[in-house]
Amino acid sequence: MGEYSKALSSYERSLEIRKVALPPNHPDLAASYGNIGLVYDNMGEYSKALASYERSLEIRKIALPPNHPDLASSYNNIGAVYYNMGEYSKALSSYERSLEIKNIALPPNHPSLASSYGNIGTVYINMGEYSKALSSHERALEIQKIALPPNHPDLASSYNNIGSVYDSMGEYSKALSSHERSLEIRKIALPPNHPDLAASYLNIGNVYTNMGEYSKALSSYERSLEIQKIALPPNHPNLAYSYNGIGAVYYNMGKNLSCPIQSICYPMIIARFLMINVIDQLFEHYNQNHSKILIIGDLKLNIRKFQSSSRKS
Repeated sequence: MGEYSKALSSYERSLEIRKVALPPNHPDLAASYGNIGLVYDNMGEYSKALASYERSLEIRKIALPPNHPDLASSYNNIGAVYYNMGEYSKALSSYERSLEIKNIALPPNHPSLASSYGNIGTVYINMGEYSKALSSHERALEIQKIALPPNHPDLASSYNNIGSVYDSMGEYSKALSSHERSLEIRKIALPPNHPDLAASYLNIGNVYTNMGEYSKALSSYERSLEIQKIALPPNHPNLAYSYNGIGAVYYNMGKNLSCPIQSICYPMIIARFLMINVIDQLFEHYNQNHSKILIIGDLKLNIRKFQSSSRKS
């Protein structure tokens, strides 16, 4: 957070100078407001980010032609803030306006068009409109296949997104195929312990969990965790996702397999979830606690039952 504060201070000083030196609607002022919005966005101060991005857009509407690519960038930035705020209808509207401008201003297979389709697809996923999400992500992939090298990381992201849609639709074989293709590309394009590799293993683990193939899921989650331990700080929230996956697998295996000493098996599972809970407390702004706490409560209830039955015997 300290570095963001320094960035903000510098960008604001730049804006002060430009306000004195330049006409009131000069494009460089819009750039300054855009930079300030970007910092606020990364700080999680979305209202301030939105205000800065909207001021940038106002200036660009006056200073630039109506279909200038910088206007598309402003609409894209505003869409991203609305997405982070969970206002998906507004995010979608902004992303679609950005795409409209790009379709006029850019060549038909420009990578930036693929980015817009990807953003729109991600909004549709969160709105539960999976068919539209799939269509958008597949369009993004089509463009990327033409515009980019075959093992470009952006293709991996599109395959990842398509896999997530299929997973949400319950089409697990297709989801697995897409996530595995994403992983293949990332293995070629990225360093061996890049966090995106961990994300691929995590997503593959999620699919295997949904398929009930818990041993394969466990292997994938553990590989994800191995990479994250190398690539990320020790309390990074992404580690919580891997621990959560591992805990969920053990929990499901405990439900489906008889454990010789239930009072031992379940505390081991609870311990893993408690690790998640500690990490989540450090990152409350990620708002990921609810489902995990419910599972911990369920496990505690089960252990009380088993301890009770053992006392009766």
